[in-house]
Amino acid sequence: MAMRRLLMTTVFLIGWSAAALPGQDAILPASVIFATSTGYWQDDGNAPDVERAPTGAERVANPEGKTTQRHGYYKLFAVRQADRTSKVYLQQIAQTETGPAITSTVELQEISDLKPYITDIRPENSNGIIKEPGLFATIYLKTDPSAEPDGWTVLIDEFGDITVGKATN
Repeated sequence: MAMRRLLMTTVFLIGWSAAALPGQDAILPASVIFATSTGYWQDDGNAPDVERAPTGAERVANPEGKTTQRHGYYKLFAVRQADRTSKVYLQQIAQTETGPAITSTVELQEISDLKPYITDIRPENSNGIIKEPGLFATIYLKTDPSAEPDGWTVLIDEFGDITVGKATN
């Protein structure tokens, strides 16, 4: 009886662990090297999503065309390219009844054009999502792999205007 119970428990645990850890499904692609979620945004449903490029924006569908209050946070992340440099993207994430949904995705061309080696991305603070509109984050990057990293700031003000520039002390 004890052997049977041990066998049943082993089979159960093996089956459970296989279901809990899918073998080939990656949760996050290996090319995403840094990411931070920070900031806060809200609108009445009529405001344009974060747009800096004419393509690549994903939107939360509103089939009835009704204006509904939307809110969410921003995600800033770096994607490593084959040449070891990175592209940096900004996403606007909506908090919906069914969970987070990507509202828009744009490349931060000012950073990507530098062909940087990203060494870190940090939010203004680590207290979680703030309840004031906007975003402030610092991207640490090198344009030469042997150089010291420089800080670049990404700022989104309460009106949704995006400013990207070299950090000043």
